[in-house]
Amino acid sequence: MKRISIGSWAYSIGPYANNPVPWDEVVRKLAELKFDGVELGGFGVHPNPDNLPTKEDRARVKQQLKSAGLSFSGLAANLWGEKLINSDDNSHYLSEFRKNLEFCVDMGIPGIRVDCVQPPTIFDEVDEATARARVVKTWKVCARDAAAKGIYVTWEFEPGFAFNKPSDILRIVDEVNDPNFGVQFDTCHAHMCAAVGARQHGKKETLPGGALELARKLRGKINHLHLIDSDGTLHDNETSTHAPFGKGVLNFDELLPELNRAGVPHNWWTIDLCFWPDAWAVTADCKKAIDKLNTKYGS
Repeated sequence: MKRISIGSWAYSIGPYANNPVPWDEVVRKLAELKFDGVELGGFGVHPNPDNLPTKEDRARVKQQLKSAGLSFSGLAANLWGEKLINSDDNSHYLSEFRKNLEFCVDMGIPGIRVDCVQPPTIFDEVDEATARARVVKTWKVCARDAAAKGIYVTWEFEPGFAFNKPSDILRIVDEVNDPNFGVQFDTCHAHMCAAVGARQHGKKETLPGGALELARKLRGKINHLHLIDSDGTLHDNETSTHAPFGKGVLNFDELLPELNRAGVPHNWWTIDLCFWPDAWAVTADCKKAIDKLNTKYGS
């Protein structure tokens, strides 16, 4: 069976930005709902490299999670203040990445998430070839640095960031070409990128088979999974709407058998309710829904 986690950012940003769910309450409720772990949004009021500056601070939170019977499935690192595409100097980005990497080591977090930082409109000021070269160059270094620490790097593509066409996704992961680097396949982002072609720069590019076809093309390149539904819309015309299971159009009876063939090197399934207006209230229902999927496809 798969181990089930959920992204803590759903309870700290967007609708929860002004009233985040306290970390201790997140841990208590996820344990109560029999989650196996939590995927940490390393920013805001939840544990992160800045509000847990010492190894003692980090050991305390790591033990708190262990005592609750939970584990960390990954870290969404706070790199959004960096310039990845519109600067030829990646030194500050790499410094912040390495700070988060050390945090992963101290907290026992196995993987670290990255994205392209800038929106698709960045191509109005930086040509795509230059942008791609900067991204690939930087992520090659990240992958090597992380491998030396025993941490893998996973790239989450999505409509809100540059390089969100199916061919972009395949090309970048191939050009980084590192066994410690792979794609984070979020099912709602995959639908919006491959079936809808949301927020793509220039000519729209979709796949006839949508998210399922993209998963097939990425077989062997996916190293992390986020499972959630999609209703085919964008949140605030920016990123994919992360609709709770059953409130969208995705066919998980098709997707999950393919994702089981993807070669993901661990057994975590992570629920992502990012920006959902009542994420805290629907968490229990999402856990029940994913448990049913786990019974059918998790072994």
